[in-house]
Amino acid sequence: MRKLFIISSILVSAIFIVWSFFWIDTLLAFVVIIPIIYIGVVDMIQTKQSIRRNFPVLGRLRYVFEDLRPKIQQYFVESDTDGAPINRNERSMIYQRAKKQTDTIPFGTQLNVYAEGYEWITHSIAPKDFHKMDHSPRIRFGGKECQQPYDMSVLNVSAMSFGSLSKNAILSLNSGAKIGGFAHNTGEGGLSPYHLEPGGDVIWQIGTGYFGARTEDGNFSGEAFKANATKPNVKMVEIKLSQGAKPGHGGILPASKNTPEIAAIRLVKPGTTVFSPPFHSAFLTPKELILFVKKLRELSGGKPIGFKLCVGRKSEFLSICMAMVQLKIYPDFITVDGGEGGTGAAPPEFSNSVGMPLLDALAFVDNALRGFGIRNEMKLIASGKILSGFHMVRAMALGADTCNTARAMMMALGCIQALECNKNTCPTGVATQDPYYMNGLVVEDKKGRVANYHKNTVEGFVELIGAAGIDHPDKINRTHVYRRVFMNMVKTYEEIYPTIPEGCLLVGGDTPFDYEDYMKKASAESFEVV
Repeated sequence: MRKLFIISSILVSAIFIVWSFFWIDTLLAFVVIIPIIYIGVVDMIQTKQSIRRNFPVLGRLRYVFEDLRPKIQQYFVESDTDGAPINRNERSMIYQRAKKQTDTIPFGTQLNVYAEGYEWITHSIAPKDFHKMDHSPRIRFGGKECQQPYDMSVLNVSAMSFGSLSKNAILSLNSGAKIGGFAHNTGEGGLSPYHLEPGGDVIWQIGTGYFGARTEDGNFSGEAFKANATKPNVKMVEIKLSQGAKPGHGGILPASKNTPEIAAIRLVKPGTTVFSPPFHSAFLTPKELILFVKKLRELSGGKPIGFKLCVGRKSEFLSICMAMVQLKIYPDFITVDGGEGGTGAAPPEFSNSVGMPLLDALAFVDNALRGFGIRNEMKLIASGKILSGFHMVRAMALGADTCNTARAMMMALGCIQALECNKNTCPTGVATQDPYYMNGLVVEDKKGRVANYHKNTVEGFVELIGAAGIDHPDKINRTHVYRRVFMNMVKTYEEIYPTIPEGCLLVGGDTPFDYEDYMKKASAESFEVV
């Protein structure tokens, strides 16, 4: 279509030039039409803006309107791709960091600091010198049984599958990860060539469909898993129990989207509808889950293995903790996804009304592991609407060691929140398999923007903790963050989410009253409520 437009433009231009020599009345049309055609050709050739490439001339209106509105509009709220509110200032910050533009703001705080829910980090009279701090801190993942530990960046790309995202989007994300030295989670859609080709570090996610690690009938295949898990680019493996966008809901790959390429990656038959069940078939109980973690660690050659979940029933997570303690086997990490997470398509009931929000979930998971005396056996990853350095601080104050972000990385790619993720008509080429739209996303340009966003956000995070007098992320705690809970009442995170005593949930421990009922319902032998 792009070539057809260029050829047509040249022909029309030639016709108007000839006409202008014979009919002076057409000269005005010549003066108007030729520049428009020229602008259209320029738009299609340029590689910086996907909207202009996919919608020549008309696409420019989007950028005109963007320039007309104020850059800082904290008092306006829009809906992002899963219905959760996102601040326009935060969106502008992501775009500006990705493009290496100035992201400072004039006239001080733009928020109502006396509004309920306003949060801030406490600064120190003796802050650390940002220029002497490590601008790219890394956290080591890998427990006692891990033979190939991985030093991971404090900010990484959250799970987004090839099939949901386009080939060019995946290539850009992994290329950006390669440039910036951070990790790229594959999502449950399998390990594609586009995750491997650029050479960026990969976290391979295994979902309930076992895509890329399955038998013909859909069960887990150790042989297929080993073939992928032992690849050098794969640094860690994540078992997906549930996700924030639609916890407890299985996915569907329609036959129309199950192309031969996608089928080969997922190890399914092309042209067929593939259903991902809501729960795993490789394990059914908490103990079996932990033994499955051990099995994958062995098959992968000793790489870090963990699982991801959106917290639902608290007793079920406590059951997993019981299984860890009884078996003395621990995952290398746990990814906690918030119920507000999700970047693609999900039923509104699940997206809006299922799953514990990230901050509550992080505090609970961190406390549960402390209560069983096993917090130091594994790392925690926070995943759920992480956009800025302060969001990273907030998550780490509640127990996270590192953070993952999906929507911010999509916006760094050029996502404009067109809300077309589920229709295969994403105008920026990010969340579509349509070749025309996909071609608008130029990998060579967007990979740099992904790396820029990561670098600038991590540096913003480091500068923020330095202002608080903290020289390393592992020193952040719940006393560093404050929230206004009422107009005349302010509390620290420690007061809102109290840390429970180490080992208090073990047999013979002094169980906190708000854990007593959950502990009675928990069992290492079953996920069913006792």
